[in-house]
Amino acid sequence: MNKNLLYKSVLIIGTLIVFLYGIFGIPKSFSGQGLLSAMTERIHLGLDLRGGTHLILQVQVNDAVKVDSDNAAEVLKEQLNKRKIAFSEVSKPDPDNNPDHIAIKGVPASSRGDLMSIVNERLPEYEITSGANDSWNLAMKPQALADLKNRAVTQAIETIRNRIDALGVSEPTIQEHGLGQYQILVQLPGVDDPARVKDIMQSTAMLEIKQSLGGPYPSEQAALQDKGGILPPDAILLPGSNMARAGDEGQAWYLVSRVSAVSGKDLRDAQPSRDQNGQPSVSFTLTGEGGQRFYNFTTAHVNDSLAVVLDNKVQEVANIKEPIRDRGEISGGRMSEQASKDLSMILRSGALPAGVKYLEERTVGPSLGADSIHAGVRAAVIGMLAVLVFMLVYYRGAGVNADVALILNLIILLGFMGYFGAVLTLPGIAGVILTVGMGVDSNVLIFERIREELRNGKTPPSAVDQGFSHAWITIVDTHVTTIVSAAILFIFGTGPVRGFATTLTFGLLANLFTAVFVSRVIFDYLLSRKQRGEALSI
Repeated sequence: MNKNLLYKSVLIIGTLIVFLYGIFGIPKSFSGQGLLSAMTERIHLGLDLRGGTHLILQVQVNDAVKVDSDNAAEVLKEQLNKRKIAFSEVSKPDPDNNPDHIAIKGVPASSRGDLMSIVNERLPEYEITSGANDSWNLAMKPQALADLKNRAVTQAIETIRNRIDALGVSEPTIQEHGLGQYQILVQLPGVDDPARVKDIMQSTAMLEIKQSLGGPYPSEQAALQDKGGILPPDAILLPGSNMARAGDEGQAWYLVSRVSAVSGKDLRDAQPSRDQNGQPSVSFTLTGEGGQRFYNFTTAHVNDSLAVVLDNKVQEVANIKEPIRDRGEISGGRMSEQASKDLSMILRSGALPAGVKYLEERTVGPSLGADSIHAGVRAAVIGMLAVLVFMLVYYRGAGVNADVALILNLIILLGFMGYFGAVLTLPGIAGVILTVGMGVDSNVLIFERIREELRNGKTPPSAVDQGFSHAWITIVDTHVTTIVSAAILFIFGTGPVRGFATTLTFGLLANLFTAVFVSRVIFDYLLSRKQRGEALSI
């Protein structure tokens, strides 16, 4: 064997070892069960094979619009007061159906220019129009409104992904659902507590610290009676618990400021801890800017009360004894150890920009996955054996060459998946079978070309050389076009379709190596062992 052939053989053997490691890693035992266990640890199974939960979520994008318009209304009030422009009311006439609309009443005609200047400078995403009796209407521009809703969906996807990753769910699918507007598709293979996962995903975990203006009240009516039947325009009524103050477990109502001193976006960290009574709680730390704003707020409201609000529910009400800068704690109620861990994780991952509700939930049992695996593997094995036998019968000695290349192709494909953490789905198994077919096609092109050259009177070495040279262009062309198609499927497809595209792409890349390089090395080795003029078995 010449040195060039020796180096190529070493490269092939080294490649085989590398990708076998990608499939099995270092197994704990070399028994059949041990190798299977090692393989399943390296190659992850998709939802259709492993079982798990399939969810479709609807993002309540109007929640994000309401938050934006609430902030815009507060900016308007602040600027109108700052510039000493008279007004009687800034409100949202229809917050449920038109959450982006803001009405301003009582602004004199002489202040028109100043009002327009405020909107153009501070609220450029809003359009302003004049109404009757010194009133003005603001509405978000259509493009700005569409962008805000799309950002809410994108942020919800990222937040849910952070929460699922923190739970340790392997290979989840979390992406926008193309079949409905503002919907998210979530697939969680192998989850053992879907109810807990759903609660964690759905929780907006919007942490806000507001000034407490009154309460606890036993009912909403009691709160309204206390305020003369009309709530202050800068206050809202939120439900909560009596436990923080009164010691009982009934629901209570609190009057709190509409504007928050700090919110979840000001959080730097949150960790489970214990309060002064040894009960589970959550300690949080604010960012530098948030801490300074909280310090200014607590400095201005010493001896007043503040409310810790989570998901629009008052969790705690406490008296401000001295200025507080950047640390706080959420406790009270009957928070369990697991609840404190979940809440701290949710707060760290960020608040959902809008609420979500479940449109569809399906649970795929692992028995269905096992049946799919057995059927898919059986089909792959039968197809592989049929191809191997056909190549041996039809191409005789050269068929062994093709069979070795096909087996190595499969090893490289599975090794790729093990190294890159790709998910094997049922369509992915179909991709493996299709890869075998593409590998056979490449070998047929090469072998038929070699046969043609031999019929034209070429010597075996020359026929092999010409066969590979002429078939190479065709093989590259077919593989590149198929890889481009698979890339399009991966970019625009969903989970199972992506699984098919992934295995097909890896398999085609492996086939370029095995069908052209490995097969050529085997032919060169066989030719080096033959006498001059001896026929080639093909």
